[in-house]
Amino acid sequence: MTGDVTRPAPDFWWGAATAAYQVEGAVDEDGRGPSIWDTFTAEPGRITDGSTGAVACDSYHRWREDLDLLNGLGANAYRFSIAWPRVQPFGSGAVNAAGLAYYDRLVDGLLERGIAPFPTLFHWDLPQALQDAGGWLSRDTAERFAEYAGVVGDALGDRVACWGTLNEPFVHMALSYAFGTHAPGEVLLLDAFAAGHHQLLGHGLATQALRAASSAAVMLVNNLTPVRAASAEPDDVAAARVYDAFHNRMFLDTVLLGTYPEELADAEVVREGDLATIAQPLDLLGVNYYNPTQVKAPGPDNPLPFEIVPLEGYPRTGFDWPVVPQGLTELLVGLRDSYADALPPLVVTENGCAYPDEPAPDGTVDDPDRIAYLDAHIRAVGAAREAGVDVRGYLVWSLLDNFEWAEGYTQRFGITRVDFATGERTPKASYGWYRNRISRDWAPDLP
Repeated sequence: MTGDVTRPAPDFWWGAATAAYQVEGAVDEDGRGPSIWDTFTAEPGRITDGSTGAVACDSYHRWREDLDLLNGLGANAYRFSIAWPRVQPFGSGAVNAAGLAYYDRLVDGLLERGIAPFPTLFHWDLPQALQDAGGWLSRDTAERFAEYAGVVGDALGDRVACWGTLNEPFVHMALSYAFGTHAPGEVLLLDAFAAGHHQLLGHGLATQALRAASSAAVMLVNNLTPVRAASAEPDDVAAARVYDAFHNRMFLDTVLLGTYPEELADAEVVREGDLATIAQPLDLLGVNYYNPTQVKAPGPDNPLPFEIVPLEGYPRTGFDWPVVPQGLTELLVGLRDSYADALPPLVVTENGCAYPDEPAPDGTVDDPDRIAYLDAHIRAVGAAREAGVDVRGYLVWSLLDNFEWAEGYTQRFGITRVDFATGERTPKASYGWYRNRISRDWAPDLP
């Protein structure tokens, strides 16, 4: 996979993304401390197939092989995450030199291959010691996150292209603190707002720490979705507006405009000065897109002010998510129209699909549905660029099949198949297709 490749135009980032707990394994090696996901996966019934990320893709040991996959792809950017428990096993205080050295090797390996490092500081693997002290419900976790950001910024900031502070703070707030389907498994419904606010505060404080330690660009990575009312009825429209406030605008208005959406403005957890800290200037905004969300007014027994309903009439992925490529164009153009000059340049930091790929008798993996998905969504990015939206990159989720959180190993998102018994990597047909797509010069109309 290390032969000559054609690199893309320098004004656009092409690549792939992964996350530490989903690919690294080695959870007990070189001084790494336990994370909330180690605790969560040990609880019976939490994970669909009863699995854990203890080994995952074994990327902690096979990182050179994975970087060679990226090199063979022709990627010029790789978004990965740094495991906080590997750097600070207890979430604060002493730094684990062996853990930090792993990321030092990873960054140097990327640069040797001409690939820009895009590390994300928090992709959901909070040190268990911080969870024991309250997790993101505690304001102190935001302070500890800034401390951690400064440590990593000092160590790697001279070689990193762009820092991501948080990955998908809405999803972490919702699935981890509101509904309990992700670690740490809290079921607080609307009271999970505190976890979202403290993540945002941590983002602002971490951005300040990174600016002090590094000249690299900084971005926040949000999972964003176009929100559609199930009907034109006023109650459905109002419910969609509230959902949009929680999912999208809570993590956009605060960062870009320094305000909370009016639907959320009275939250007691917000202290004087917090919004100024959160609204640090960004160099880029990361956009993770998978599908739109349809919302209606809640029924009488629903404690939430909205109800999500399936979006029918579209093909479905293996995760049963609707495939709506035009939703990505709608989202990107909508961001430009809503935030205008306050909006920094955008990077599509995750976009991909899960399908039950199986190898043929000769070992090859043909995944035409994924190829069609990627082609349509890359064209959707092209349509947004043609409409004048400043989009600077596209990163596939994911480079590898991996541990898919509560779904364990039952969902495969990779353009590379991983045999989880042996660790063997097999590039799928989509890998070859994406390599060929990257090798072409960028054209806004994507013929």
